[in-house]
Amino acid sequence: MKKLTNWWVALFLSLSASAAVAGDYMEGAEYLRLAKPQPTSVAEKVEVVELFWYSCPHCFYLEPNISKWLENKPDDVEFLRLPAVLGKGWELLGKAYFTAELLGVVDKIHVPLFEAIHVKKQKFREVAAIEDFFVSHGVDRKDFKNTFHSFAVAIKINNAKLMTRRYAISGVPTLIVNGKFSTSASIAGSNEDVIKVVDFLIEQERGADDAQAQSAVVQP
Repeated sequence: MKKLTNWWVALFLSLSASAAVAGDYMEGAEYLRLAKPQPTSVAEKVEVVELFWYSCPHCFYLEPNISKWLENKPDDVEFLRLPAVLGKGWELLGKAYFTAELLGVVDKIHVPLFEAIHVKKQKFREVAAIEDFFVSHGVDRKDFKNTFHSFAVAIKINNAKLMTRRYAISGVPTLIVNGKFSTSASIAGSNEDVIKVVDFLIEQERGADDAQAQSAVVQP
């Protein structure tokens, strides 16, 4: 009986805390619920997925906010970048990201590639231009070729196409929280606000997990 009482107290406090914060952000306003929840990569963590495209100026402007947020990202949050594929023309730069990921050089390539496109106004319409860019940032040319044209990159870009459809996004950047909710600066209000909405949703998902764990404890 004591366990059951403690569970109700914990659930009440969790819901009360969520309700207090929920007044700041509302479903249908600053964030949306996905029509169908999607699987996440790590069950024991809250997953945040950033869908982006290197040629998108809004993605470029959001990047500093993402980078700052990542500096203090909680350990129970899993962050993933996913190049969105909303058309055939999006695939080339999506493959560039996955190539950097597989080569372990995202830190060398990700922000510089954004800057090359949006600050230096470089064009990346062919593989050769991307190859030269990687090489100029310390990647071996042969390693780039072997990875960019690999089966692993082909699988990743096909998965990116699939998840872009499943998340049912209409533009980028979009942030998906725990496979259930989407938000963006356009509906949250600003790049600063979208990070706050993501934090709110993370806390909301933590509360849901805690309530579920408490419920499991009192099951016969």
